[in-house]
Amino acid sequence: MTFPRVGKYIIIIFALAFILTGARAYQLYHYIFDANVLSDYVLLIDKNTSYDALVAKLEKDQVLSNIKAFNWVSKKKDYKENVRPGRYELKANLNTNALVNKLRSGAQDPVDVVFNNVRLKEELAGKVSKYIWADSLSVLNLFSDKQHIDSLGFTIETYRTMFIPNTYEMYWTTSADEFARRMHREYNRFWNEERKQKAVDMNLSLSEVSILASIVQQETIKDDELSRVAGLYVNRLKKGMFLQADPTVKYAVGDFSIKRVLNKHLKTDSPYNTYKYAGLPPGPICFPSIKTIDAVLNYEHHNYLYMCAKEDFSGRHSFAATLAQHNRNAARYRDALNKNGIFK
Repeated sequence: MTFPRVGKYIIIIFALAFILTGARAYQLYHYIFDANVLSDYVLLIDKNTSYDALVAKLEKDQVLSNIKAFNWVSKKKDYKENVRPGRYELKANLNTNALVNKLRSGAQDPVDVVFNNVRLKEELAGKVSKYIWADSLSVLNLFSDKQHIDSLGFTIETYRTMFIPNTYEMYWTTSADEFARRMHREYNRFWNEERKQKAVDMNLSLSEVSILASIVQQETIKDDELSRVAGLYVNRLKKGMFLQADPTVKYAVGDFSIKRVLNKHLKTDSPYNTYKYAGLPPGPICFPSIKTIDAVLNYEHHNYLYMCAKEDFSGRHSFAATLAQHNRNAARYRDALNKNGIFK
């Protein structure tokens, strides 16, 4: 009678163990494969972030529905010792297994780095640093690193022409140096053989094309005027005339709020003052867009040498081939400025 009783207990014990094991397996299965991310979330992991700090961040921001599941899967997959920095887009209902795999592999999601309508290198650095790891100071320092700039064939002034405004897909962990290398690759990609040949035909270097484009871009806000303005300045360059571009004077003065360029502004002693110094300035006065650079390369052929803003303040310009006609256009514009009380 003893043997059957012992056998019964053994069966009960094994049954309980089986139930407990099954319950634990069921729990772990759900740890691994149940949806855990509550809502879409962008996770930024810095290079000095520890696993504990990461968990604290996830808890604070209430990213996960089951932090225990995350800890368990992370331990099993050795993620605790393999935290990798980056920007990770976590989609709602992502399960724990997929989440840990993504983070452990460092499969970060890229970000669109956008910069346009930029005049100064300080503005560029400020815009770019909002998207990538590099801070604005480290990006700004690129523009004074003479050894680096020389190695790429630019000068301190022309280096700015390497940064062509566009939307670029990069990783958040991009450093300033990596950003510069990427911009150099994009610069070389942009300047294909067709564009290079057009620059040669204009007797301009690639940087000079961009410098001229920067002036054109600051002269007009009308897309359909870009190639015409470019043609005007090409005509003046060919004739050896001073460009006399008002935007270069504003750049030289350092005051972009000027609405009326006066004689005192024209006296500013700066190589960027094209009323005082002949030819193109040593560097661009803004970061010209692809559209404007192409407008210069495909400039309009005409005989215009002068331009003046229209008196209706439409943003358009009156073009003239002779100084006499230009003086009449300029007189109308000055009268409009006076009538509207715009004296500086």
